[in-house]
Amino acid sequence: MVEQTYYYVQQGTEPFRNLALERYFLETVPEHSCLLYLWQNQHTVVIGRNQNCWQECKLQQLEQDGGVMVRRLSGGGAVYHDLSNLNFTFLIGKEDYHVPRQLDVILYALRQLGIEAQKSGRNDLTANGRKFSGNAFYESGGHCYHHGTLMIDVDREMLGKYLQVSAAKLASKGVASVQSRVINLKELRPELTKEKLEQALIDGMLAIYGHLAQPYPEQWLDEKKIAAYEEEFRSDAWRFGQRIPFTWETEHRFPWGNFQLQCQVNYGKIQQAVIYSDAMDAKLIEKMAAQLADCAFSSKAMAQRMGQMEPRQEIADVCQYLLEQNM
Repeated sequence: MVEQTYYYVQQGTEPFRNLALERYFLETVPEHSCLLYLWQNQHTVVIGRNQNCWQECKLQQLEQDGGVMVRRLSGGGAVYHDLSNLNFTFLIGKEDYHVPRQLDVILYALRQLGIEAQKSGRNDLTANGRKFSGNAFYESGGHCYHHGTLMIDVDREMLGKYLQVSAAKLASKGVASVQSRVINLKELRPELTKEKLEQALIDGMLAIYGHLAQPYPEQWLDEKKIAAYEEEFRSDAWRFGQRIPFTWETEHRFPWGNFQLQCQVNYGKIQQAVIYSDAMDAKLIEKMAAQLADCAFSSKAMAQRMGQMEPRQEIADVCQYLLEQNM
C-alpha cells in the first residue's frame, strides 16, 4: 500500500538530463511511495528502446533544425516533444504499481480543469475520440515506472516533419510507430497552461492516493550518479547502437547511369554495401561500395566517406544524393 507520495517538477529541458533523472528516481524511490515526476524536453524526438531511429525520425533534418534524438528505457513508439508538451512519470515499487490507478490521477486532474477524458486500450488517453497522451512502461530491480506525454499545445506540423519515414525503402526488425489522430488539450480548454496542469496533477495524487504529495527533497539527489546516467543516454552506443539489424535501399537515375545502393546495417554502422549500376566504369562502382564499409549510417557520414575518393563527377553526384536522403 502506498503510504507516501512525492512530486518533482523539473525546470530544465535538456533531454539527456531528464532521462537520467527518471532512471535515478526509478532506482531510488522509497518503499511504499509513489513519485510523480513532471518534465519537458525542448525540440526532441524520443524513440522507444527497441525502435530503429532511422525508420522513426528524419535525423539529419532534426539535427539541422537544432533538435536531438534520444532513446528511452521503455518500449513503445516514437514521440515528438516541445515545450507545449508536458511529460509525466509515475515511479513506484512493483508491489504498489497499478496503471489504472496512476491513470486515474491524470483523469481526475483533467476533470478538475473541465476536460473529460477516457482510457483507450492499454497505452493511450483520448478526448473527443482523439489521442492526447501515449503511455509506456518499464520495470527494473523491483521498481516500475509508467510515463507518457500530455499534449497541451504541440505544433503538430513538427510531428509530421520529424517523424515521417524516409522515402527510401527500409526493412527493419525494430518496432514501428503507429500514427493516430491527435488533439491538443488547449483545443478543449484554451485557457489551459502548463502550470495549471502541473498543479492539477499534484492535487490528483491526494485525491487518488489519499496522501498530500510532498516536494521531493533536492538533497536526496546523487549528482554524480545522475551525471553518469546522463552520459550513458547521450552516448552514440545507446542512441544508435541497439542491436537492430536492418537493410536500407535507395535508387536513383543519374546522367551517367542507374544507381541502386543496398546497405546491411548493424549497431549503427554499415556492415556491407552493394551497389548495382549500369554505369560504364564498373571498377569505380565497386570502389564506391567498398568505401562505405564500417561507415556510420547517416547521410552526412556516408557522403563524407564517399567524398574521400578520387574527384569524379559520379562521386560528387552520389555525395549530393546521399545528403538529400536526410538520415
